[in-house]
Amino acid sequence: MALSEDGVSAWSCKQVAQWLQEDGFGSYVELLCIQHRLDGISLLALTEADLRGPPLGLTVLGDIKRLTLALRRLQRQNQAQLEELGIQLTDTLSVRLPLDATGVGWSCDGAERRHNSRDHLSNGTELRLRNGNRSGCSLGTVMCQTHSNGRCRQHLAGRLDPEVWKTVISSIYVVLVFGFTSIVMVIVHERVPDMRTYPPLPDIFLDSVPRIPWAFAMAEACGLILCYMFLLILLLHKHRSILFRRLCSLMGTVFLLRCCTMFVTSLSVPGQHLKCASKTYGDSWGKIQRALAIWSGFGMTLTGVQTCGDYMFSGHTVVITMLNFFVTEYTPQTWNLIHTISWVLNLFGIFFILAAHEHYSIDVFIAFYITTRLFLYYHTLANTRAYQQSRRARIWFPMFSFFECNVNGPVPNQYHWPFNKPAFMKTLIG
Repeated sequence: MALSEDGVSAWSCKQVAQWLQEDGFGSYVELLCIQHRLDGISLLALTEADLRGPPLGLTVLGDIKRLTLALRRLQRQNQAQLEELGIQLTDTLSVRLPLDATGVGWSCDGAERRHNSRDHLSNGTELRLRNGNRSGCSLGTVMCQTHSNGRCRQHLAGRLDPEVWKTVISSIYVVLVFGFTSIVMVIVHERVPDMRTYPPLPDIFLDSVPRIPWAFAMAEACGLILCYMFLLILLLHKHRSILFRRLCSLMGTVFLLRCCTMFVTSLSVPGQHLKCASKTYGDSWGKIQRALAIWSGFGMTLTGVQTCGDYMFSGHTVVITMLNFFVTEYTPQTWNLIHTISWVLNLFGIFFILAAHEHYSIDVFIAFYITTRLFLYYHTLANTRAYQQSRRARIWFPMFSFFECNVNGPVPNQYHWPFNKPAFMKTLIG
């Protein structure tokens, strides 16, 4: 029996599913009604932005437009019910930029965009924006199309611009930080405390667990496996540019902090097996050559690099932990095997670092804590876009605001093959 399109707010999930079937959207019944439990009230409040963005993430443009038109028909026929629910019809049709408490929407270039009720068009496909003095668009009232280009464009939730140029900037940032870290490590090596005067500090773990000579190589092997796992995910992820940009910005920031801590405080070496006598280089060129050797070898013993004095805190722990969190964050929750392998590699890597007596326990603990907190804080701010309502956040985290200003909400875990299919595959697959 056909449903009456009056009284939609009283529909159950089954009735919504029936309506979808009758209107030719049966393929979305499982997604909307079973997974997301869409009933009549939530159906009336549904917008095109909801269809495009996470967690729905519809990708077929024709279906999005047809479903949007069907929703608009329902909303017009049930306008009285919408008003009872406190929903204006224009609210469900228009897509708005996020506003702060003063009614000012912030764009990527920092331009203030003020919204008022008469600035929204009735058809909901365009948005009229009135620019402030700092806006990069022309003065006066301008029209910004939903899919327009330029600095004044309107960003729909779920449409993620890769912004490759920002990714390039983040790559340069992390390369410069690694170079600076190499220089600091050379300087720190010159200031290593004499082991005869300053023996290893007491450490519960190091004093209780005998040293395993091959353990540090195993820790680096765990890091390499995690690195290969992340590179494969990066290759296949649809939003690989955003992922790599976030990795570079987070890794660079943590290692910049590490430069400060190991330069300020020089700890005695954690084990007698380390041949870490203070080493003085004759001239600046010798220091540069040593820094280049550390930089080109990624500071790894597997590449023949031996460093001393770079304690407080462990760079190996930072890399292993950061890669683990990126692997588990940007793969579906149902990939339990991948997540388990990633965590096992992370935990075993940390154990091997300690078992090799290459770092104090506090070095590893602080590295793990700082890395995980920074990762979680970064992604919480990015996913909720809470920084947009706080000028203090934009001031204290300018690099974060710059990289994330056009990322609307959580990055969906979508995958596709990045290369064109070879000719013979096209003939076979089509």
